[in-house]
Amino acid sequence: MEQKLQDIIAERIRADGPISFADFMEACLYYPRLGYYMNEEEKIGAGGDFYTSPLLSASFGAMLGRQLEEFWYLLGARPFTVVEYGAGTGMLSFDILQYLKGNPALYEKLRYCIIEISPAMRRAEQMHLKDKVCWYEHIDAVEGTVDCVFSNELLDNFPVHQVVMEEELMEVFVTFDGEFKEVLLPAREELKTYFGELNLRLPRGYRTEVNLRALDWIGHIARRLQRGYILTIDYGGCSEELYKAWRSCGTLVCYHQHKRNDQPFINIGKQDITAHVNFSALEHWGRKAGIASCGLTTQALFLLSLGFREHLRSRPPDQHKQMVQLAMEEAQIVHNLLWDMGQKIKVLVQARNMPPAALRGFALG
Repeated sequence: MEQKLQDIIAERIRADGPISFADFMEACLYYPRLGYYMNEEEKIGAGGDFYTSPLLSASFGAMLGRQLEEFWYLLGARPFTVVEYGAGTGMLSFDILQYLKGNPALYEKLRYCIIEISPAMRRAEQMHLKDKVCWYEHIDAVEGTVDCVFSNELLDNFPVHQVVMEEELMEVFVTFDGEFKEVLLPAREELKTYFGELNLRLPRGYRTEVNLRALDWIGHIARRLQRGYILTIDYGGCSEELYKAWRSCGTLVCYHQHKRNDQPFINIGKQDITAHVNFSALEHWGRKAGIASCGLTTQALFLLSLGFREHLRSRPPDQHKQMVQLAMEEAQIVHNLLWDMGQKIKVLVQARNMPPAALRGFALG
């Protein structure tokens, strides 16, 4: 009988002492076969634990395809390698490719690569994607030139360090005494450096998260991308948003069977754990790695700038649905993608060795 994940983590703590919350979160989400994203259970959609934007409308993928198409033109309409990190169910990739088929010259030159570390998620993606797609475990395995790297709701699932400001900055570690508990230890130097680089001073008692993995990620992509674009879509905001007084408990949240909770020590390996992305940090460390920021906006403004409403209304009519039902569906899609998720999710585009250009996705702000 296979050992339970909580027992494996507890044994590690008994053997080696307290582990950082980042290490705990890493195990909960990515432990082989047992972690949340590595097991076979359904995660996204009605039978899972949460919804993502691509599941709500194919028009979302079409708008991303429209932005990728602009990148291709700006790069000189040459052979075009797109790398998507973490494709989830594969539906977003499918919708993007369906849109890009409408540009035969681009589609002929397109190479679409997916970075996927989860065998279970890769199998789900391969059910939808038959043409133009290759899978890799890391970007360094992608041969040749990379022109665009994009991700949708990826970085908010990177393991985060939790910190609390007391007389000095303290880091949250996890111990085990019949149950998982927190213990505070002096924060490592790289966490102090993080706040120093961003010119942030936390008030006493303030608790928040630091996503060091995201900084490693943007630096690695910067070294791999010689010329082209990085498009990041995720829950989060700038430092000014994330470190407001009312966020003094942080942004970490868990999702299980479409219910939200703030208890990462339950449902281990069975629930998603997520924290907001600091886009100011992505921009700052991107600049240090030679990546320029092209724009940051909300998902709502990004989609509207690309013609989301017009594309949604141009869908072929379904003869089996009444006009009132179609209008209600459209209203629900608009509400979710533009006014609910659309305000919480941000879109950042960064570029390496590209001349300044007014991108269509930022036309409205």
